[in-house]
Amino acid sequence: MDECQSAIPAHDGDLHVVAAAHHIVKALGTTKNLSDDLRKILIDLDAHLSLITSNIDSKGGKGFVEVEERLKRVERKIVIWESDRIMIWDSGPKEASDYLEAVDEVQTLIDSLRGLSMNENQKQKELLHRASSLLQMAMSRLEEELIHMLVKHKQQSEPTYMPSPSSQRNVVYNESVVSLDNESAKEASSKTSCSDECGEYIVDLVPEHVIPDIKSIAKVMFASDYGQEFCEAFIGVRKEALEQHFDILENGKLSIEDVLKMEWCSLSTEMNKWTWSMKIIFGVYLMSEKRLCDQVLGEFGSVNSFCFLEIAKTTILCLLNFGEAIAMGPQEPEKLLRLLDMYETLADLVIDIDALFSEDGGSFVRLEFHKLLEGLADSVKAAFNAFGVAVSSNGSLYPFPGGGVHPLSKYVMNYISMFPEYCRTLNLLLEDQHSDVANLVSEPQCGPTASLSTSCPMACHLRSITSSLESNLHKKSKLYKDEALQHIFLMNNLHYMVQKVKGSELRPFFGDEWIRKHNAKFQQHEMNYERVTWSSVVLLLKDDNPGSSSLSKSAFKEKCKGFSVAFEEVYKNQTSWCIPDPQLREDLRISTSLKVVHAYRTFLGRNPAHVDDKCIKHTVEDVEKLLLDLFEGSPRSLRNSRRMMKT
Repeated sequence: MDECQSAIPAHDGDLHVVAAAHHIVKALGTTKNLSDDLRKILIDLDAHLSLITSNIDSKGGKGFVEVEERLKRVERKIVIWESDRIMIWDSGPKEASDYLEAVDEVQTLIDSLRGLSMNENQKQKELLHRASSLLQMAMSRLEEELIHMLVKHKQQSEPTYMPSPSSQRNVVYNESVVSLDNESAKEASSKTSCSDECGEYIVDLVPEHVIPDIKSIAKVMFASDYGQEFCEAFIGVRKEALEQHFDILENGKLSIEDVLKMEWCSLSTEMNKWTWSMKIIFGVYLMSEKRLCDQVLGEFGSVNSFCFLEIAKTTILCLLNFGEAIAMGPQEPEKLLRLLDMYETLADLVIDIDALFSEDGGSFVRLEFHKLLEGLADSVKAAFNAFGVAVSSNGSLYPFPGGGVHPLSKYVMNYISMFPEYCRTLNLLLEDQHSDVANLVSEPQCGPTASLSTSCPMACHLRSITSSLESNLHKKSKLYKDEALQHIFLMNNLHYMVQKVKGSELRPFFGDEWIRKHNAKFQQHEMNYERVTWSSVVLLLKDDNPGSSSLSKSAFKEKCKGFSVAFEEVYKNQTSWCIPDPQLREDLRISTSLKVVHAYRTFLGRNPAHVDDKCIKHTVEDVEKLLLDLFEGSPRSLRNSRRMMKT
């Protein structure tokens, strides 16, 4: 039928056959329950048979009367919608179906007219021009209908950016500010999880019942050689929708230069937003966008992947640019947790990215994200190493007031307490440095009998960092002139380290042997404190003549005076010293009280005859109460002691 001219019957008998065939085709066209494809075939066949008859008539001088009549009929159906700006698909399914049938009819007439030899037939040329203009008008209207349909039915419920607990992880070491106290560290330990917070699921970007209507427009426009116009309209609307989703996630379109100049507080927020956006954009929207493209354009081959790539390209480039800027920027220790979040998010999504852009046209997307993953891996390792260097090289010119837990200890222990969440990633990325670090760590956990947790790369690196911290703390202790305060400082900090390990997910990575060893260390400093502070005080109460029953009054009075002066000096100094942990403070008070109070009570008990208010300044009960003022971190004098306030 493509060459109707050659199929023109030559004899009257053949004309009857054409007429009969035409009649049969018209009868079949009225049959109900025909498929769309079969109905279109019958319409095309009817048009071809009509044109054969018309061409025969034109040979006889009758012209293209029937063709023109058919063209006028469909012209009325199409033109009437140009004056009525109500959208066709909003008017109902029958109106939409009638319009598409009219467009099919125009296309059929055009195909048939083009299939005939012109032979300088002016009427034929005129009809072809009219039909082509009508088709162009219809295509323009279908493009409007498509845009209206996509905009009207665009999904309105979008996941929005919610700052997760991990967004509080602005860990910056500062001598005057302790970043991450115990409570915020506990809160921050709830790391953002792709599966928990956004999941990987597909949403209907356009309701299911609208898809057939969009596909019907696509089929007609592609069949009429207006596929490019369909794609441009489809891409334009869907690209804008995706960019709106991206904007809702509060991602600024930052250049690489902008990122590199950004202050850490702002940069940390943007890194957190990037992590969240990657999960939402790739785990939800691009998955959903790909399904929509497959549903609408799946039967049009490479057009499908082309449109999807064009829709996604701008948003993907924004995400890539930010990631690349982070990977190429300086890797300070405070970036480590953010970098780990970014790396893990991309590592979890890279398989999906490969699947979404599996065609040749999307190869650059796959390659760029794989390069970014490698860059982030290098950044994590660089930031981890920088963290270790910062711990070992942190210096102080002055001793930390009161001998309490140093901010560096809090910074390090709170920071590393979040690393177990990243165990799998850190073990992978630190593997190539494992042997070097394991050799530096003296604890037996890295030996051949070590457990899987205590011997993994991350565990050895953590113990290396705490070893550096210990060395640094010993240097800082030397800044105290008072030897007793040196021991208080080291006791406080080592006890803090042990408690942080015991009370967190760090314990499996350090092991019980490490805990026992460091318990012994801080207990040794506790005993050293007692020896340095109280041995000389208690020694003042020692009987110079063990054989005698009691001291002379003057000797007794001298010893009491010496004890009181020494005790008051300790009281004056050590009330300003600090033991932050209540249990550790209580234990040391009890231990001190047992030593000092017992010695004082024994001394007074050996000399009952001289005990009176003129000889002794402090009773045993006074000493017991005054010892309770020690290590509170607030300087006291005997004028505002507990004893004086209660008397």
